[in-house]
Amino acid sequence: MRREVIEGTICGHENGYAFLLPDDKTKEDFFIPHGDLRGAMHGDSVLAETTCGSGERTTARVLKVIKRGIDKVVGTYFTCKSGGFVSPDDRRYFCDVFVPFGKGLRARAGDKVVCKVLSYPKKKNPEGIITEIFGRQFEKNAELKSILFAYNLPQSFGKAAISEAKAVSKEPISFDGRKDFTGELIFTIDGEDAKDFDDAVSIKKVGENYVLGVHIADVSHFVKAGSALDSEAFERGTSVYFPEQVIPMLPEVLSNGVCSLKEGELRYTFSCVMTVNCKGVVENYEIFPSVIKSSARMTYTAVQKILDGDKKARDKYSHLVSAITLMDELTDILIEKRLKNGNIDLETADSIVTVDKNGKINVIKALQNKAQKIIEEFMILTNCTVAEFMYYAEKPFIYRIHEPPTEEKLDGFYEFLSLLGINAKRNREKVYPADFQKILKNAEDKPYYTVLNRVMLRSMQKARYSTEPKGHFGLGEKHYCHFTSPIRRYPDLAIHRIIKEFIALCDNGKDDEYSVFFANAAAYSSQKERNAENAERAVDDFYKILYISDFEGEEFDGIISFLWNLRAG
Repeated sequence: MRREVIEGTICGHENGYAFLLPDDKTKEDFFIPHGDLRGAMHGDSVLAETTCGSGERTTARVLKVIKRGIDKVVGTYFTCKSGGFVSPDDRRYFCDVFVPFGKGLRARAGDKVVCKVLSYPKKKNPEGIITEIFGRQFEKNAELKSILFAYNLPQSFGKAAISEAKAVSKEPISFDGRKDFTGELIFTIDGEDAKDFDDAVSIKKVGENYVLGVHIADVSHFVKAGSALDSEAFERGTSVYFPEQVIPMLPEVLSNGVCSLKEGELRYTFSCVMTVNCKGVVENYEIFPSVIKSSARMTYTAVQKILDGDKKARDKYSHLVSAITLMDELTDILIEKRLKNGNIDLETADSIVTVDKNGKINVIKALQNKAQKIIEEFMILTNCTVAEFMYYAEKPFIYRIHEPPTEEKLDGFYEFLSLLGINAKRNREKVYPADFQKILKNAEDKPYYTVLNRVMLRSMQKARYSTEPKGHFGLGEKHYCHFTSPIRRYPDLAIHRIIKEFIALCDNGKDDEYSVFFANAAAYSSQKERNAENAERAVDDFYKILYISDFEGEEFDGIISFLWNLRAG
């Protein structure tokens, strides 16, 4: 094997080995045994060379650490004869950090602390100094502070951003250049605990066709490119949601104020109005700035009661019953169409952590009702329509892509199927979403159905943002983007700006500038999205520990599940 020198980033594992993630994203990851790390730690940028690994693994060894990736770790402090150690919460940073006497900031054993790493001896543990103490291990506030620090989540907005947000929020509503929808029946449908409302819907029937309006908060009107608000929104990338806290992408005066489509309030929106035929095909559409006044703040529960025929709910919302009935009809049509296109509808039995007003924690199974499906289908249709519109406009854009599984993951997945006794035909030339859909359909009544869903999910690549229109494998769509949540996602906000310019026939000659910026925004937003997801998962896991601690000593029936190691998994 010809050896190759590669630059990349170390991704550590709690067992002491690591993976090299090449800077060149066309290359596969490389396995690095502990003895070949040569002092490199999780997050470090390194120069490495490929080696002749055993078996099927592609291996490498570190030649040089170019730049240390982590200089502060958060973890739990423990004492020893010569001082103490900090055991990092992130076990990918697999070495405890030694803290000499006098460098511990009077931390006690069991404290949650921040430790600044000062040196990296090759044959000893890294050495550091404690810079902050959060509190005692397993105390809720201390653990949550630790997670916020570990994932570098901001606690406040800068003065300039706050000042801009307050100023723009006081501007009076103007109808200039906008379509007036204030006389239309438009309303929001969200969860009971929703705080910001960035999408509203309207519907009517013209002949055999449905005219569906999806009206999205026009955040780009308030957050201008290059402003302090824009810089902070870009840096955050996304809002982060915890059971008792939200870390928003935008200041509250915008996210929960003038950008939020509240009932009875005039709001700037960006509307996509689509004429959809009885087969679910969008025959024509318009995209334009608008002004709406939401007629109602509906919840999934209330809409579901109307769909279920609840007399009290139907009487209370009698003015909405006809529209909701049409939405239900159209949703069934859209679901059927997407299933024909090969949409992969995974059921992974996720759980939701809730906290009541008294602080009591509960963990419940996440169930999706028809009301939620209505909004999901309408948002998917809108995102597809907008992405297709901008694809044929041949303008710079940020797409939401989901690439097909790699050959390596497919090999592992089909090997897993054979172990279950599933004889699934595999197309060696190209994998299609319909192939996965068929496997799920045939296993619906089997005891391993839930596990199959999870393993199938593990075989997939992660969806991400890209300036290249590579399609969405899971949805079975050629063109897809994120247009519908600009209050909480930066890519949505960014593409609103260029769509506005394009539909206004404003050719400002900045396509090259947009292309460079969008490429950076797509990569960075994908990174911030993953970071937010990991932080949310870490907080949920901690709340689940608190929840289950109340049942210590009790016995429960359960189902043993497992995740198949899909080679690279």
